[in-house]
Amino acid sequence: SKQEGESWTSCQSGRMETVFIPSGNCCVNLKGYTLIMPVVSVGNVGQLTVDLIISTLTLPRVGYIHSDCLLPVVGNNPYATTSKNSAEICICSEVYASTDRKLAVLQIRSPIIQGKHRLFRQQLLSWIKESEFSKVVTLSSSYAYQRVDQQLIGTPLRYLATPALQTIVGDKFHTLKWKELERVAAFPGINEMEQEISIPGGGITKSLYSDSCTEGIPLAVLLIFCSEGDNIPDAFNLLSFLNEWMELIEKTSDQNTMAQTQWKVPSSWRLLFGSGIPPALF
Repeated sequence: SKQEGESWTSCQSGRMETVFIPSGNCCVNLKGYTLIMPVVSVGNVGQLTVDLIISTLTLPRVGYIHSDCLLPVVGNNPYATTSKNSAEICICSEVYASTDRKLAVLQIRSPIIQGKHRLFRQQLLSWIKESEFSKVVTLSSSYAYQRVDQQLIGTPLRYLATPALQTIVGDKFHTLKWKELERVAAFPGINEMEQEISIPGGGITKSLYSDSCTEGIPLAVLLIFCSEGDNIPDAFNLLSFLNEWMELIEKTSDQNTMAQTQWKVPSSWRLLFGSGIPPALF
């Protein structure tokens, strides 16, 4: 709607040829912003985490990603707070942003169509480069049952950072005592010397990271080892991990207390597992 775009400066030049379509009659300038986005992966943890960010920070929608690489989805406003705004429409990929925080958040609500993973990565990276984001944070997950021995000990949280991002953050991750995702044998039992990154169940996470390394994009991958099921606790865990670095909200000494009280659960989560068992059955 026009109201969504009123806080943004009108575009003086022609629209960039990208997959991003701004809301209203304006051109959204995201230069210098930090972009947070999920990858469709195990348990949809990245998407649940992004839901919590958008809901907690009350981020307005500023546009959407137009791509034929995603399955089309339409529904009611997942972050509705009143009966009036609950009737607003949401689609498969939307962008939310805050000018004060210099923060943009991309939410992806549907999987990539088979055979179009590479094209979607190219579209995303093209938009990222044209928008000139200061850095990109990708939230993802990986199958817990496919961990190697050294990944079974300690925290289930891991990170990856491209060389371009490492020059920006310096030793920040080392200071936070984060664990980098371990490389594993490319050919187990045959050649243990050749190591590679492996993110089973992580969707396009690995290829997006590799492409970003090649193209010099400052990108971080934050992921959690998990299994399919009730992944809400995993989302809170991953969000607390992100908050240690980004400080989206004030950190407390008790991370569990923060997860329960300071993050705002979106209204759409009431139906995350359906509408419940009808009492008439009993």
